[in-house]
Amino acid sequence: MGIILKAENISKQYRLGTVGTGTIKHDFNRFWHRIRGKENPYLKIGGINDRSSKATEEYVWALRDINFEVQEGEVLGIIGKNGAGKSTLLKILSRVTSPTTGVIKTRGRIASLLEVGTGFHSELTGRENIYLNGAILGMTKTEIASKIDEIIEFSGCELYIDTPVKRYSSGMTVRLAFAVAAHLEPDILVVDEVLAVGDAEFQKKAIGKMKDISREGGRTVLFVSHNMAAVKSLCTRAIVLEHGKTIFEGDTNEAVDFYLNTNLNTVNKKLLDRNDRKGAGNFIIEEIKKINSSGKTSEIFLSGDSLTFHIKIGNRLKIPIKDLRMDFGLNDSNDLRVSWFSTSLFEKQYNFEDSERIKIIMEIPNIPLYAGFYTLTSNLIVNGNNEDWLPHAVSFEIENGDFYRTGKMMISQQGNFLINHKFK
Repeated sequence: MGIILKAENISKQYRLGTVGTGTIKHDFNRFWHRIRGKENPYLKIGGINDRSSKATEEYVWALRDINFEVQEGEVLGIIGKNGAGKSTLLKILSRVTSPTTGVIKTRGRIASLLEVGTGFHSELTGRENIYLNGAILGMTKTEIASKIDEIIEFSGCELYIDTPVKRYSSGMTVRLAFAVAAHLEPDILVVDEVLAVGDAEFQKKAIGKMKDISREGGRTVLFVSHNMAAVKSLCTRAIVLEHGKTIFEGDTNEAVDFYLNTNLNTVNKKLLDRNDRKGAGNFIIEEIKKINSSGKTSEIFLSGDSLTFHIKIGNRLKIPIKDLRMDFGLNDSNDLRVSWFSTSLFEKQYNFEDSERIKIIMEIPNIPLYAGFYTLTSNLIVNGNNEDWLPHAVSFEIENGDFYRTGKMMISQQGNFLINHKFK
């Protein structure tokens, strides 16, 4: 067992705005400085990969000084928020793009599953694309033929394998692409969040296959996902990226806890101080209060009790609202979507006059959740416009309560939800 992949001082810089570089004079000066080994004279110092603030520099560092090593047979998880630099790093590791600075050292063949349809020719059939991908990996036709039946069976695309992949759904494309990448015996398998496109059954199957690849085949897997449960289940080690930099590297469970605590620190900020929101911003969620069954604000609630959210919305334009829609996504401590709430599911139309403050109340009358930490991601749509999307807008904790009104509580978690039931 030795080092199969090593990243040394990897940085990636992109130029913002238009493709052109300004003027011929600027281009010549850049070229002249480059051939003399000097820095770009128009490079602005201090640009970082922070999507929460408007860029003021001409250039942005998507990655900055990334260093890590991966051993043979290791499964490395790469986690972080959207825009942290995860996909950019995988593209560099897969040699889809080159780093601005730094070196990647690898041994053996690399197979990548970065985006839906990556490496597939849309006009070729599924079977033909299997041979194409195998050839790209340097395999002979005989080697591919020995694996093709196993690939087709794993993908579940037997019926359509001789149909051009342009006719495939995104889920079918992902299933076939993963089956190809996993079964053609690469030394390093690189998998991005693309598995999220597949159904739950296939995701479970794919994670099982990646475990087999690393544990039985001794191959290396690099895995990017927002599914913290999958990361914990699959990865032997993980790194956390933020604004293009490594902020944690180590044990998987510790890395996931570190990442979730980082999110919690963001959640605990006052809503008006948050700068990670997206939307037009003419109407924004200013405050969300959490009220328990006693009518008091609280951070901790019991399963079976009521939980009411008092949502205050600011109307910066002070104009009438003809149609207001509120959506909330409920996530658990692994950042997995548990449920979804929306005003659009009800017949009531939410209209308001030109008041400066608007208040909406959402109630969960009988909390069906197990003990744990939960967050709500909010989305506000006014008059058909996306106004305010805020990840992890509010957090709360659930403790086991008398959900069944029997005086007995669940000792351990036996599923995802508590459901009322009777025996006769």
